[in-house]
Amino acid sequence: MTIVAAAALALASASPAFAEIKRLEITAPAAAGGGYDQNARIMQQVLQKEGLASGVQVVNQPGAGGTIGLANYVNNKKRTPTLLTGGLALVGAIITNKSTVTFEDTYPLARLSADYQPIVVAADSPYKTLEDLIAKFKADPGSVSWGGSGPGSTDHMLYGLLAKAAGVEPSKINYVVLTSGGEMLSGVMGGHVTVGTGGYSELSAQINAGKVRALAISSPERLPGVDVPTFKEKGYDVNLVNWRAVFAPKDLKAEEKQELEQAIDKMVKSEDWKAAVKQRGWSDVYMPAAEFAAFVKQEHVRAETLFKELGLLK
Repeated sequence: MTIVAAAALALASASPAFAEIKRLEITAPAAAGGGYDQNARIMQQVLQKEGLASGVQVVNQPGAGGTIGLANYVNNKKRTPTLLTGGLALVGAIITNKSTVTFEDTYPLARLSADYQPIVVAADSPYKTLEDLIAKFKADPGSVSWGGSGPGSTDHMLYGLLAKAAGVEPSKINYVVLTSGGEMLSGVMGGHVTVGTGGYSELSAQINAGKVRALAISSPERLPGVDVPTFKEKGYDVNLVNWRAVFAPKDLKAEEKQELEQAIDKMVKSEDWKAAVKQRGWSDVYMPAAEFAAFVKQEHVRAETLFKELGLLK
């Protein structure tokens, strides 16, 4: 073997085995602008910039809490590589909509990012602390109104977990459905609902401006730079992470799954991904496929149990 040939062989052996994924399509089962869509578009940008994929397209398929997009994704078996964004809210929609297609029909690829949720009251609310609110809630559950998005949403889940931790039947929650984060904020600030919630990244500006008061947040420990106590710190065993993730087709070959797993792992470790997550005020909760599938099943069981206690399921 010549010296040139040997050098070429050594170079080939040292180069990474990873091959760029071509013509990748990412389905976001929601309208443009939401968490699933934002995750999909950040993935699109970073995967291409890092040379992990090319020709990446994002397709929005909103409806029924994401279950329409999920069903279309599972049933439309495309020849080109495809991914789906989803998360805890979609787990809830699958259960409440009695969807025949679930995450069991996908390959859970990785958990990516998340929001922790504070509960907030109006700046002039008589409830200065979580203890004040819970005391009123326990004495007269119906007098406290809890604003949030649709039944079975992460908002509803959080309130249900807090009620359980406080020793109040979750079914006694006076839940008021509000159609958007803006409506929730105006409802709280205008005194139309007692309590509101949402991702900290959505509410931080109003909290910091003193327009609403955060009583506690659903993170397991205090978030860096955020002066809001956790529920656990206040003595309530409440931990909820509104996670977002990426899924792949269930029937992929082992080498295809490995290729996607490697691409996502490289993506989340890139500086561009980390910067995008930080810029939006999200938390990095990366969990690879080996652990993520079991986590999704646990979240489904937890949500289903809670929905029965909330009176959403028989």
